[in-house]
Amino acid sequence: MTQHAPSTEPELTGVRNFRDVGGLPTVDGRRVRQGVLFRSGHLAHATAEDSTFLSSLGLHTVFDFRNSADQKLEGADVELPGVRNLNLPLNDPADGAEFWTMVRDGNIDQLRQILSEGRAANRLVDSYRTMIKERTAEHSRVLHSLAEDSLPALMHCAAGKDRAGLSIAVTLLAVGVERDAIEADYLKSNEKHRRYNVRRTATAKDAYSPEIMELLSPLFDARIEYLNAGLETIDEHWGSTDRYLEEGLKVTAATRERLRERLLD
Repeated sequence: MTQHAPSTEPELTGVRNFRDVGGLPTVDGRRVRQGVLFRSGHLAHATAEDSTFLSSLGLHTVFDFRNSADQKLEGADVELPGVRNLNLPLNDPADGAEFWTMVRDGNIDQLRQILSEGRAANRLVDSYRTMIKERTAEHSRVLHSLAEDSLPALMHCAAGKDRAGLSIAVTLLAVGVERDAIEADYLKSNEKHRRYNVRRTATAKDAYSPEIMELLSPLFDARIEYLNAGLETIDEHWGSTDRYLEEGLKVTAATRERLRERLLD
């Protein structure tokens, strides 16, 4: 398989949170191969220069985990010549539509009501748990696609931290990447140049006040408690990662070995 590893991490203009997950160590002493698995925020606002760079990666498939509501808000991904775009929504378009409208348009009193006293963080925790329990078909399709023909691949959602973050974590678990390394990669989404820009359409003078930004912060953070909620759900429902992969995602030992061959040095 031809490798198309970038020499340095690029400063993309219209795509947030891009990175190659290559180099992460596995429990048996191997590493994820450079230039085969990437993650980012959505590609809808990619500039011509961004598109040129992304095209240089030799991508086979872009996995877009956004739902139709996301795509209506942000736009469709830019088209990359010769690259398959596979849309696998990891939450329902109607799930939280009213909530996210409030996030964009609500005043301080409304936001206090829906986000204060841990409610924002709890919403993310519940979302990660739900994605593990209810989106087994989608995660199964991702892993089987990677094992068959979809590399090099890019996974993204809107901000590139939650749906893409959890899907990357599941993929890395399947090939035996160390838990600490999975967590460290996940937390990179908090770095200032990677973070999703908070978008508020409210016109009031306090639309971006310190209190509002503090209330919104849990929604736009990559917090280890979120990732742990998803990974703990694996053990709670299946007893182990191996059983989750075999019984939940229908990934056989042979498919996992094929994933290792394709993703690891």
